[in-house]
Formats: sequence, structure tokens, C-alpha cells
Amino acid sequence: MLTKRIIACLDIDNGRVVKGVNFVGIRDAGDPVELAQRYDAQGVDELVFLDITASSDDRAVLIDCVSQVAACVFIPLTVGGGIRTVADMRAVLCAGADKVAINSAAIHTPELITAGANQFGAQCMVVAIDVKQNDAGEWIVYTHGGRRATALNALDWAVEAVARGAGELLITSMDHDGTKSGYAADLMAQIRSRVRVPIIASGGAGTAQHVADVLPHCDAALLASLLHDQILTVQEIKQTVDAAGLPVRHVIV
Repeated sequence: MLTKRIIACLDIDNGRVVKGVNFVGIRDAGDPVELAQRYDAQGVDELVFLDITASSDDRAVLIDCVSQVAACVFIPLTVGGGIRTVADMRAVLCAGADKVAINSAAIHTPELITAGANQFGAQCMVVAIDVKQNDAGEWIVYTHGGRRATALNALDWAVEAVARGAGELLITSMDHDGTKSGYAADLMAQIRSRVRVPIIASGGAGTAQHVADVLPHCDAALLASLLHDQILTVQEIKQTVDAAGLPVRHVIV
């Protein structure tokens, strides 16, 4: 049985890790290299590095910052933000990333998913989907760091992204992001019923039990403020997940 993964998220703005609530109210949360080293030492399974203003500022991802983080950890690293071409993907992978995450660019140019999968393998292609529920209860996809609504239904887009070559999906509920009220487990379950690639749940972790509650519906849970603010350690989260009967990778730290 595959183990469930605990993933630390580094949202990067101008070379610093930041965190907000519902994608706004951004605050400084620390140095990316220092945090990456801390989580690696604690036994986190992967890191996700998201340059959250690259798309909205119409610039490339911060390659130097990616290289610094990649050089200090020994776990898989996914990098996203401002990746618009196969050449951008290659630059990020050459800087030390193991996977690339695309969001806005995938929606504007869906063929980019297939091009990346053909060039580097589907295992390298993570499609990130930022979603918000409308008044009718539909999950709507947003782009540009959650700043622009699209006409896409998140469930339909998840299916299309996988059909085009996505090897993994990173699903963030904007309604739950930073609220510490728990993940959108119902959304993850709906997407799980439609695709057969790994799903990472993001947005809403407030306790270790929240992580244990969502993982039956997905393959990994993304965490930010709980770790950045040192409310919980990776070990404490994994102990709760383990106690819930879900397999996790334990390390001696």
C-alpha cells in the first residue's frame, strides 16, 4: 500500500515565504531555505515551492531561489509559478526541481500539459487547480494566484487535465485556505471519483486531525501555516495520521 504524503508548501513572494487567508492578507513567514531545511529534518515527504506572484506579475519563476532550496533538501521538490513554456519547465528542472506545477498557463494553453508530459514524463507534470465555490454550489476554477475567475468547473477541468497528461493534481480550496477549519474533503472525494492520478489536498489545515480526515479521499495533504508557525511538527501530524489507520513514512529525527 502506498503511504500517504505530508507536503510542506512554500508560497514565495519576492524571495520570502508568505502566508495569507483566502489568498489575501499576505504576511511574511520566513526564509525559504531555512524552512525547507527544517521540514526536511522533521521528515516531511515533499516540498512544494510556489512563486505566487509570478503569473500575476507576468514574470518568470525565481530560479536562483529554486536552486538554493533544491540544494539544501533531499526530498522531492515541486516548483510552480510563472511557468508558461516547455523551456520554463526545463529551466526549473535543471535548477533542481523534480516536478513542475502549472496552473494559469495550463488553462490558457492546455496543450502545454501534453507537451510537458511528452518531453519530461507525466510524473513531472502537476496541474494546480485553485477553486472557489459559487452561490450555486459549483466549484469554479481561478487563475493568477486566485485573482481571476474562469468559466471552468473544477471537476471537469481536473478530468481534462489528466486526459491531457497531468500525472498529479494539486487542488486548493480558496474558501478554506488559511482558515484552519479543515480541508474541502467533499471536493477531494468528488475529484477522486473521476481521476486515477494522485491528488494533493490544499487549504484549510488547522489540526493534525484535519489532515487525517482528508487523506482517505486523496494521496497527500499540503500544509503551510501550521508548520511555518510551529503549531505542529511533521512528526506530530504523521502520528495522528498513523493512529487513524493510514500508512505514512516514518523517519528517525
